[in-house]
Amino acid sequence: MAVLSHEGTYPILYGTWPVPVGASHRNGYIARPDESGKVPVVFVIPDLDGLGGFEKDMCRRLAREGIAGLSIDLYGRAGDGLDLYNESSDDSALFVLDELHQFVVSDDVNWNVEDQVGLLGTDIGGRFGIVKAATRDWAGSLAICYTPLTGDEDREHQVADYLDHLPVPVLGLFGADDELIDPGTVDEAQRRNDHGQWLLYEDAAHGFLDVEGPGYHAGSADDAFARLLAFFKGSLAPPQFDDLG
Repeated sequence: MAVLSHEGTYPILYGTWPVPVGASHRNGYIARPDESGKVPVVFVIPDLDGLGGFEKDMCRRLAREGIAGLSIDLYGRAGDGLDLYNESSDDSALFVLDELHQFVVSDDVNWNVEDQVGLLGTDIGGRFGIVKAATRDWAGSLAICYTPLTGDEDREHQVADYLDHLPVPVLGLFGADDELIDPGTVDEAQRRNDHGQWLLYEDAAHGFLDVEGPGYHAGSADDAFARLLAFFKGSLAPPQFDDLG
């Protein structure tokens, strides 16, 4: 697919992609530059609603800028997002991300520039990103957007337990008017992860990145994506495109 000048730099390939998970497959989605060579990879970890239009759009936007974006169905079945999240375990979702990484570094994939990948989690997807960034050496960097930092005391993993143990570059983006997240928890995260950058957008609410969501805030979304792009370009290995000239 070609791109217009305002949409990015590279034409892209994109579409659904079955990813082996255990003895079966999960629905996945990939977008990557339509260029010969190797590129950095970012896992776009779905929000509460699961793998949908927003995650696919983020993958395509990253691909147009030279970064492969991959996302995957964390639950393996259809249903209401909140119900699926409450009925599933953190460890099952974390296992799916490990399997996605194993696939990316397998012989079936030859276009990833290195074994490390970036993690981009929105809403509850950021919870899984935080755990992986703290516990897996294949996580090269972590960005989260409007991820609740408290309220998970009944889950297997609590975000607060990992904020002091994030060895990778971190970017956290939140809305100051988010009705689901106390801005004070973002300040606390900055204190506990002092090498990271944790930002609050004035007048932005929950879900401000999703152009089709009720909380979309154009100014914050534009700035946030520019920051995300610069962050991943600065924290992951650069593309290595073949010189065909």
